Amino acid sequence: MAYIRKLSTGWRAEVQKHGSRSSKVFDTKREAQKWAMDTEASLDSLKGSGGMTWEQASTKYLATVVQEKAASAADWERRRLDEMAVYFGAETPLASITSQMLGEWRDTRLKDVSGSTVIRQFTVMRCLFRVAVEEWKVLTSNPCKGVRMPEHLPPRHQVWTWRLIKRVLRAQRDGNTLQTIRAFHIALHTGMRLNEILAARVVGKVAILERDKNSGKASPPIKVPLARKGAALFAKYQPFTVRPDIASALFSDLTDQLLIDGLTFHDSRATALTMLSRRMDVMTLARISRHKNLKILMESYYRETAEQIAARL
Repeated sequence: MAYIRKLSTGWRAEVQKHGSRSSKVFDTKREAQKWAMDTEASLDSLKGSGGMTWEQASTKYLATVVQEKAASAADWERRRLDEMAVYFGAETPLASITSQMLGEWRDTRLKDVSGSTVIRQFTVMRCLFRVAVEEWKVLTSNPCKGVRMPEHLPPRHQVWTWRLIKRVLRAQRDGNTLQTIRAFHIALHTGMRLNEILAARVVGKVAILERDKNSGKASPPIKVPLARKGAALFAKYQPFTVRPDIASALFSDLTDQLLIDGLTFHDSRATALTMLSRRMDVMTLARISRHKNLKILMESYYRETAEQIAARL
């Protein structure tokens, strides 16, 4: 039950519900009424959640939702949820996490990572809370609603030039770093992701993937058509034993050592697709890249400049 009382110094709001009691003084009656309504709603949510903590919610979410996703995607979400448990507190009641707290988390993360990264990480929380509301029925509302997100960064435009590619391919390395360089060579001729190259099974001119980052456990294997050069490189370099996370870190270290700035392993995918686009139509290119949304393919991975296109006209 909520009570609003006039004081000489303002308005006092008092809420007593489910055995809990709290009060606060405000300058205006409207502020007091809003606080009382929000507090009652929060207490209702706490009662309905059965006291489910962040750790309990994330464990259940991983077991019932995330486990259906590809291994790499599931591992990424698990690590994000672990990081959020550190920030919010593993024993924090799920229903006590408010929109204001999520906004503070956003501002904290923006000090260390880009807006696009914050949006991707926030999507994990949004999905968890949506499942908690719609399926588990432990919350009455999703605190993610109304939380303002930062702007996406503009699409990257960087591509690997042959001069820089040669520096990487000619680097004298061994062990896992050599395997990473070989995976990079394959990526430039296939447009495949690092983890896909390391896990692919190749039959003839087709790379077979058990799953990619967008498919679930029940999805059938994915077949990626390969150019002759790509198939030849797979035959030359396989098998790979390096883990994707280790290879990614090694490639970053290698580019630092070679004084190559502003380029990543993933830029090899855009480089390959841009080169392949000169030899085939967009629908064939989309089959190779496995993009269902052609807008993403055009805006994020096709990086030929207007000057380069004009030179061919």
